[in-house]
Amino acid sequence: MSQLKLYYEKEVISKLMETFKYKSVMQVPKLNKIVLNIGLGEAIHNVKLLDAAVEELKIIAGQKPVVTRARKSIAAFKLRAGMPIGCMVTLRRKRMYDFYYKLVNAALPRVRDFRGLSGKALDGHGNYSLGIKEQIIFPEIDYDRIDKIRGLNISIVTTAQTDDEGKKLLKLLGMPFRN
Repeated sequence: MSQLKLYYEKEVISKLMETFKYKSVMQVPKLNKIVLNIGLGEAIHNVKLLDAAVEELKIIAGQKPVVTRARKSIAAFKLRAGMPIGCMVTLRRKRMYDFYYKLVNAALPRVRDFRGLSGKALDGHGNYSLGIKEQIIFPEIDYDRIDKIRGLNISIVTTAQTDDEGKKLLKLLGMPFRN
């Protein structure tokens, strides 16, 4: 079992129950899944870019990503339905906790001019999304072997009912919020 999950069970649950006055431990919000997504619009012209992105996401997540395909045809973008346009991976259980720990303690502190994350990026149901401009902040990525700087989206899905509950959960798990 990961260190973060043990910390959640020992410390975070009791603090959340105290703060939000839950009657049962089952009401306490927890991490459900983390979804990593790389969208590559330029993969329309060059499919090799997609292979490199899949490989990098595999290294970051520790799990094989799925290639996402266009749902609709859009003539202005020269895009047809079914063309590969990105990749994503969903992390659950141990891999999710390991990735969250790595994100908070290793990757985010390596962001240039980092002053904390915005506390306003919650969706109304306690789920948090953030965008990372450079994949090189992750320690596993070998800087010399990358061909292009790519960004990725990270969505952290919780079982929280409100934004306050979700934000408090993420803050107790170490997420560095600004405000």
